[in-house]
Amino acid sequence: MPALPALPRPPLPSHLLPGSLRQRIGERLATLRIPDFTVPAPVAKLVSRLPQQPPTHVLTLALNLALDRILPRDTLEPLSGRHLQMRVLDAGLTLDFTLGERGFRRATPAAGARPDLILSATTRDFMALALREEDPDTLFFSRRLRMEGDTDLGLLVKNTLDAVDWDALKAKLLGRHG
Repeated sequence: MPALPALPRPPLPSHLLPGSLRQRIGERLATLRIPDFTVPAPVAKLVSRLPQQPPTHVLTLALNLALDRILPRDTLEPLSGRHLQMRVLDAGLTLDFTLGERGFRRATPAAGARPDLILSATTRDFMALALREEDPDTLFFSRRLRMEGDTDLGLLVKNTLDAVDWDALKAKLLGRHG
């Protein structure tokens, strides 16, 4: 049976747009800010009653995509085997995860066991942190990002986020090279 021909690699979404439109969208994205918002309480109440595994899976998938690309595994070694928890306060989410040999995965907390590190913020603040609209120090000192537990792990997470070259990553995603 003959081998099937290789399929052409699809272009990045940014390459599908004409140059001037791509540039205008890039400029708008550069100045776009996340508005202040809070997830409505009835939605948070409902979400808090739903299984937390699906959103935890999405979080660990995103972290694993970043692992070794923008998050250096050797720097994150102290997180290995540690129980980490992310609380999205206004959305009613509690995401338990850990870093193992094969990357990030959902953690199953032992009854009564406290996570090694708990990061708490609102949906908006986590989004602003991820998009670099806010830095961890600003959120922390304004009490919008809370870290509980092992302060050395919290400092490691903060320093790792600060060390990522977000501008290079953004340029790559927008199709601007060099």
